[in-house]
Amino acid sequence: MYRTGKGRTPRRPCIKKTQHTEKDPVGVYCRIRPLGAENEECCIEMISNSTIQLHAPDGLKANRNGEYKEMQYSFKKVFGVNTTQIELFEEVAKPLVEDLIQCKNGLLFTYGVTGSGKTFTMTGSPGEGGLLPYSLDMLFNSIGPFQAKRFVFKTNDKNGIDIQNDVDALLERQKRDAQPLMPKTISSRQKPDPEFAEMISSQGTCKAEIVDEDCCYSIFVSYVEVYNNYIYDLLEDAPFDPFRPKAPQSKILREDQNHTMYIAGCTEVEVKSTEEAFEVFWKGQKKRRIANTQLNRESSRSHSVFTLKLVQAPLDADGDHVLQDKNQVTVSQLCLVDLAGSERTSRSRAEGSRLREAGNINQSLMTLRTCMEVLRENQMFGTNKMVPYRDSKVTHLFKNYFDGEGKVKMIVCVNPKADDYEETMLVMRFAEMTQEVEVARPVDRPICGLAAGRRQRNQAFRDELSRHLADHGAPSNAVFDPALLNQLIENFPPLPPCDLVDPGDDQTLPRLVEVLEKRHHIRQLMMEQFNKTANMLNSMLQQFNGQFGGNQNLIQDQQSKLSEKEKVIFNQRAEIERLQKTSKTLEYKIDILQKTTNMYEDDKRILKRELETHSQKLQEELFQRKRIEQHMQGLVSDTKYKWEKECERRVNAKQLEMQNKLWVRDEKLKQLKAIVTESSSSSPTTAISKERPEKPERPSRDRDRNYGQKRSSSPSPPPTAREINPVHRRSHSAGGEKWVDHKPASIIDLGTVMQPIIPNAIQVSSPSEKALSKCHKYVLRHQELASDGEIATKLIKGNVFKTRSGGKAVEFTDVETLRQEDPTASSRKRRSGSAETPNNIADQENWAPAESTSMALGYQKRRRP
Repeated sequence: MYRTGKGRTPRRPCIKKTQHTEKDPVGVYCRIRPLGAENEECCIEMISNSTIQLHAPDGLKANRNGEYKEMQYSFKKVFGVNTTQIELFEEVAKPLVEDLIQCKNGLLFTYGVTGSGKTFTMTGSPGEGGLLPYSLDMLFNSIGPFQAKRFVFKTNDKNGIDIQNDVDALLERQKRDAQPLMPKTISSRQKPDPEFAEMISSQGTCKAEIVDEDCCYSIFVSYVEVYNNYIYDLLEDAPFDPFRPKAPQSKILREDQNHTMYIAGCTEVEVKSTEEAFEVFWKGQKKRRIANTQLNRESSRSHSVFTLKLVQAPLDADGDHVLQDKNQVTVSQLCLVDLAGSERTSRSRAEGSRLREAGNINQSLMTLRTCMEVLRENQMFGTNKMVPYRDSKVTHLFKNYFDGEGKVKMIVCVNPKADDYEETMLVMRFAEMTQEVEVARPVDRPICGLAAGRRQRNQAFRDELSRHLADHGAPSNAVFDPALLNQLIENFPPLPPCDLVDPGDDQTLPRLVEVLEKRHHIRQLMMEQFNKTANMLNSMLQQFNGQFGGNQNLIQDQQSKLSEKEKVIFNQRAEIERLQKTSKTLEYKIDILQKTTNMYEDDKRILKRELETHSQKLQEELFQRKRIEQHMQGLVSDTKYKWEKECERRVNAKQLEMQNKLWVRDEKLKQLKAIVTESSSSSPTTAISKERPEKPERPSRDRDRNYGQKRSSSPSPPPTAREINPVHRRSHSAGGEKWVDHKPASIIDLGTVMQPIIPNAIQVSSPSEKALSKCHKYVLRHQELASDGEIATKLIKGNVFKTRSGGKAVEFTDVETLRQEDPTASSRKRRSGSAETPNNIADQENWAPAESTSMALGYQKRRRP
């Protein structure tokens, strides 16, 4: 036996939409709220009727470049602080009401931060109504004369509409009026509640230009709120139990057979006037959740949705009653949504339930933003990402509008004060992104097959019949009345008496026959007139049929031409849509290229700036290099000159050495010659010795030994140097002595009172031959750390003299030691036997040369022999 498995429920087929449908972008408008105080800082400036500019407030930190960035945002239209409610309605909501009457859906919602004027824009205030009362007033002014009687249209639980005849509707009204507990709606003749009367008393007589008079209309309203992502019915009359109060039950979303989202079990009230509709709205407004926060005294804690559902059906052929065909009933609705404002908990200081409400509000608004971003990405880049409508009840409820079943408009309300600058910037970014989302344009409803003008013809027939009856003295409401039939019968000749008393009566029957003949004659005349009229009507009908046939042929020809035109229009629309897509793609590419060009220009400017910097550095380096080259050339020339002088001195020294050697050899030869001569001579040795010339002093072997050593690459002073041919020194009193004051760069200035001052001194940091050649005295300053931790300055003095090789040498003669000591300092360790007192120290500071040393040179410039 074959057993069928449990399968899934088959999905209902979706309605396929044509690919070549016209699309319109979401209409985004901006309204600026006036500042609360005149001296309050403003961060929004209205540049034109479609552009605003945001200025960063003074307390905001600057960007990385140290500048405040000003952003501009464009909208379809910007409404300033002086815009009235009627001007806003004429521009934004009036086209949606006209589309509602033309069987097209619409969605209008306000968006912004808390306290930006969203509820005022939608509802209004006493004396100045908002978009909602203006929309109700325009709707009832347009369809008021063509409304159907109450309960002719009736809603069901499946988001559908049922039609009842006049009798059932009358019974329904009587049954409703008989129920004492059923709340009665006010009539249009009654005065509205004074609590909201001022909001609707100032409404103008705004009407739609195009209204189908051959239809009957009925309006149903509903009012719900989305609180903490749950839907609650604000018009539901729940029984009040004082002992066990029950919380309101949330509603669920369902999808009807046309794949339209609706709220199951939501109360829909049929209204017949503006006052009645606004009274229903005000009843639900009192139940809406409103709380006091740090940012707004009356802050909406939920999203409210007020829905206007317009039901219309055509009249029958007589133009008297509603056509009893459910397929001919058309339903359109307009949703007016007041979204709760986004807020930061750090500013509102919300706690407990207020904190939870704020979190749910921000989450639902974030879901709306995510849905817009995904829709924009799918439309611009051709992707097919799933739009997360189900993440929030608000987006799930309005899913059909974004999928192309109605026109969508948004009013961005902004508060120009500086405290809301960051939140306003986020709202501006969302509005800028929303304008790029496109929604399919709703299609027109199909044309009914009945002839137009039925209501007018029916009304004209009734007026003519009433006038005709009034002319004959009959009341205007005596249509098909029996009295009228009796009046027509009385026009015939009266019947004579028909009683036969005498058998020989021969007058009664002839009179009766005569009357009957007259009546028969009149009847024949009436029949002839009737036949003539019938024939005339038949000929007219035949003529009308011929004309109708011709008209039918003409209509068919026109319809064929119209179909051809529609095909041409369809092709042209497809071509326009393709061109629009191509244009948008090119605009997007142009934007990308523009951004890329800007990036490249920025990089070019940066690279140019870097190139200029590098060029300046290169020029500086070249200048430094030239300076170094010039300096090196100077050093090379100086070094060359010095080495030339040194080579010349060495050559002279070598020549002197060779002369000395030659002199020594000559002396030896002379001595050898003298010895040989002495040995050959017979004179005594003593005589020879007396006559022998004085033997020159033989040069030291050490000197010869030093001459034979390898010379270094740089000139070095000889081990000993003696002054030769000393010049006569002038007396010290003559003041002609000059000193070379050698003060190294490492010398520390101690700041003592007693400072060595040497007149006629040349101060140098390193000794040179040039300085030594001009002076007779040399002093070297030397600092060292004494045993007691103090710094001792030593002045090492010497005499400058000329050496045999032509250089300069210094012979150090004495050393002066300069010291200072703190007498109040603690005693330190001194050497045994050294008991110094301040007086001794002073004596030492003024001490004459106490230590004399005779050393051969500290510095000289000469060629080594």
